[in-house]
Amino acid sequence: MTHSLFYAFLAFMVVMYFTPGPNNIMLLASGLTYGFRRTIPHIAGIVLGFAFMVGAVGLGLGAVFLAYPILQTILKYAGAAYLIYLAVVIAMSGPAKPGEADGRGPMSFWGAAMFQWINAKGWVIVIGTITAYAAIAQFPVNIAIQTLISLLVGTASTVVWALFGTALRPVLTSERLVRAFNILMALLLLASLYPVFMDA
Repeated sequence: MTHSLFYAFLAFMVVMYFTPGPNNIMLLASGLTYGFRRTIPHIAGIVLGFAFMVGAVGLGLGAVFLAYPILQTILKYAGAAYLIYLAVVIAMSGPAKPGEADGRGPMSFWGAAMFQWINAKGWVIVIGTITAYAAIAQFPVNIAIQTLISLLVGTASTVVWALFGTALRPVLTSERLVRAFNILMALLLLASLYPVFMDA
């Protein structure tokens, strides 16, 4: 293993995971609206779903996208449409009232796991991971290392973002403030689509 390349890969993963993106913005909003405990399935779906994606692409699924580039285009625009829908849901969310079933709730484990496949920032991370840092070890050990690092860094970043949202609950006490914050999060989520449309 090339230690300098490994540390560069680790730095890449930390920067990409901890900086704002669709996953982190949604976790922040979910932590505020529903609290940390109810956001745990969302966290688990992101972490395990993304790690699975890294492993699957690294072990050969990426060749399918090279052979059929139209699939990337379909995923890109399906992801953009879904993010717009999520932005609307977040913008309309108020604080969750104890014992009240509002029909929405936080994102489920499977919803979060499947979302990784249409997450534009997620694809940037996967492609960078599999191509730029493939030489950290011989195949398939490199994929195992990349998947493990994804699990570890992903767990740390998602927990931090969800806890940050949860920590805002005592500060944003009124329904009006929560709605204003969620609208801001929705706008940031829409702003995360900028690279998708600039690449069109």
